[in-house]
Amino acid sequence: MAQPNTHRSLLTRSVLCAALGLALSVPMSAAEGQGSCKGRPNEHTPICDTTHAPAPFAATGWKTTGLDHFTMHAVDYKKEAAYYMALMNWKLRSDDGKQAVLDVGDVGTVVIVGGYTPAPPPPPRVLSAADSAAMAARGGGAGGAGRGGAGGGQRRPVQVAWDSYAWIITPWNAKTIEAELKKRGLNPVADNSGPAGCEAFHVKDPQGFDLVLSNSCYAKGRKTAKAITWSEPAPFESTNWKTVWLDHISFGVGDYKTEVAFYETLIGWKPQGDEGSQNEVWMCDDCGNVLIRGGNSLSPSFDKSAPARASIDHVSFGLSPFSPDVTGNDLKSRGLTASPDIGIPGVDAAAHINDATVNYKSFHTNTPMGYNLQLSNATKQNRTVIIVKP
Repeated sequence: MAQPNTHRSLLTRSVLCAALGLALSVPMSAAEGQGSCKGRPNEHTPICDTTHAPAPFAATGWKTTGLDHFTMHAVDYKKEAAYYMALMNWKLRSDDGKQAVLDVGDVGTVVIVGGYTPAPPPPPRVLSAADSAAMAARGGGAGGAGRGGAGGGQRRPVQVAWDSYAWIITPWNAKTIEAELKKRGLNPVADNSGPAGCEAFHVKDPQGFDLVLSNSCYAKGRKTAKAITWSEPAPFESTNWKTVWLDHISFGVGDYKTEVAFYETLIGWKPQGDEGSQNEVWMCDDCGNVLIRGGNSLSPSFDKSAPARASIDHVSFGLSPFSPDVTGNDLKSRGLTASPDIGIPGVDAAAHINDATVNYKSFHTNTPMGYNLQLSNATKQNRTVIIVKP
């Protein structure tokens, strides 16, 4: 098979940075620029070992064909749902008083469950001299957060967690799926509680995240489901936006290498190149990409005693229409943050988001429950990672 072509604005970045007089030691994709290895002092050292992790078990041969749904838990699910309905024009499919089900255009479905109790914040991290030097070398994380960065503007206490996702896989036969999962020691838990005809299995990935394999539980009814009305007031005037693409998922984990190998082997995701601290992974033709980032288990400084952890740091959705000026003003006029992100580390995104040489444009904002939501101009047609097939 031909090597994947991960042309994420490489030429664009080079042109812009040359115009700005920025020196580049090596070309890097915007995703690579978010890591702590590519083009950094630790590149080509054991700390940034890029060896691919071995497959955790025999490959299943299954392929991911689409996103079925995300599940999030929120302190106030109605407020969170009303926000997405007004800002993103997500369609309310159901509300049973405990959770709301919203369809994200043809992209996917989100189940927002109430009653969430946030975990207490972790104690402040005490940086070692080496960590401090590494942060200083990559700009301390300030300024342009870059594609997939954390720049959400003024952050509120996070009172929501996107803590599960369900993927449609093929070929589907419930008995075979269950047997193959058990054969690989994954202890599947059947869940047919969704819409009529739903078949799904929950398993835990290596870092303990809730992964669901589905036969299109919610996707089957997306186009035919009728929107319902409810009494929760809209937080602001609705936009004219349509959510047209799942741009990317930012997935922070304790050990990114084992996660990449797991998803590649189990449901056919395709890693695009190990950067040493993360890997951008292609999920399917009709899905965006996932940035799996975190600790490098091959690094001599990796803490093997640290507990497994996994969280969706943020999700980026592609909008139509998207215009930097109009989209930014629409956010601000509704009292929302609008932090520009053009996916080019070290470049002032606010100053260059309208440049013709920049083809990835986005804003980070915050939801009522404090989640970092990213909105971009990405679509299936201009997706940032493209597999070159034989």
